[in-house]
Amino acid sequence: MRFRSCALSLIVLCGLAGHLPGQAEPPPAGQEALRVFLDCESWICDSDYFRTEITWVNWVRDRTEAEVHLLVTTQTTGGGGTEYTLKFIGLSAQAGQEDELRHASSGTATEDERRRGLLRIVKLGLAPFAARSGTGSRLDIADQGGVSGAVAAQQPRDPWDHWVFRLGANGYFNGETRSNSSNLYGSVRATRVTDLWKLRFELEGSRNTSHFVFDDGETYDSKLTSSGASALAVRSLGSHWSAGLNVSGRRSDSENTDLALRAAPGLEYNVFPYAESTRRQLTLLYEIGVNGYNYQDTTIYDRLSETRVDQTLTVALVTKQPWGSTNLSLSGGNYLNDWSQNHVTLFGGANVRLIKGLEVNFFGSYGRVRDQLYLPKGGATDEEVLLRLKQLQTSYRYFVSAGLSYTFGSIFNNIVNPRFGGGNTMFFF
Repeated sequence: MRFRSCALSLIVLCGLAGHLPGQAEPPPAGQEALRVFLDCESWICDSDYFRTEITWVNWVRDRTEAEVHLLVTTQTTGGGGTEYTLKFIGLSAQAGQEDELRHASSGTATEDERRRGLLRIVKLGLAPFAARSGTGSRLDIADQGGVSGAVAAQQPRDPWDHWVFRLGANGYFNGETRSNSSNLYGSVRATRVTDLWKLRFELEGSRNTSHFVFDDGETYDSKLTSSGASALAVRSLGSHWSAGLNVSGRRSDSENTDLALRAAPGLEYNVFPYAESTRRQLTLLYEIGVNGYNYQDTTIYDRLSETRVDQTLTVALVTKQPWGSTNLSLSGGNYLNDWSQNHVTLFGGANVRLIKGLEVNFFGSYGRVRDQLYLPKGGATDEEVLLRLKQLQTSYRYFVSAGLSYTFGSIFNNIVNPRFGGGNTMFFF
């Protein structure tokens, strides 16, 4: 009831404001839009979609900077669908204000239908907080129950100038009487994203070890390491074009590479405006790169080091529509001094609803490989083959996954019953 009263108050405020479309005034000096922290797993919420569709709030990265903490959780319903619980927790000037809304999505809904339904509830839940923040007079209530901004939120002063830094470390350890293994990974990333520029810098490294004891008491130990650094700078050239530079350096035991350096400028064209990227993209990306290689062992081409120039072209289609979602790409490249040394990779993924309740999904990739310059002349031992410690010579790579599901029966069962595992507890072995 509190939510309804707040929503009605917002409608009154909007009516009293009397703003017509296109006549909205900017917020008074010193007044900024509602700051919202989204606390939701990436597989539940499409955060990019929220950011592009709800522009009348400022989405912040840290809960301590927010006025509203939006917590989204899910449970499976009896009908095979999903019940979303949205908890709106007031912070700072909104402290003490809380709302909780629920939204049920059917088991036959597509990804686009699910996110549209969730978006509508998010808008309605944020509306009362926006009204209390003083920005309610700049909002309109749509006929379908959604909320739209008369003007986009003004960007607040950012002492970090849009820079975001992330430090990460992961470790995985597994063992039994006669074998054990460990996997370590660490990374450092810095990103800066604005309408005009996209910058990303990253350092990463990994170390994987294994130990085995055979029946005769003999042991075998393996170690596999890799490390790398990369930098990406992309400049917007309008609603359809972008130009960028990708620079990287890496070291990899499995690829017989002591040091591989690459610098590749590129140009991308998007058939659709970038503003529609959360719904559809059809991009063509062309890059030409200079590569320098230092190898750990002499290659099958009798090289310990070399410099090559290559080119790549990638065409990618990504869509999220009411009927389902698709992700298709075709990428090809070759070395300019020898066009016979090339590769072509086709990737496809789709989740499509054919009729109500009937869905098909598939993911697959096929690549033709003709450019494995790094293969060591001495080949690989049996142990290195079995443990995949070395890349092997191949002319192709592929993987395929496909599935079909049909859901039928009651469409009205939105009851959540978490007893005996209904709460989706997962165990990993």
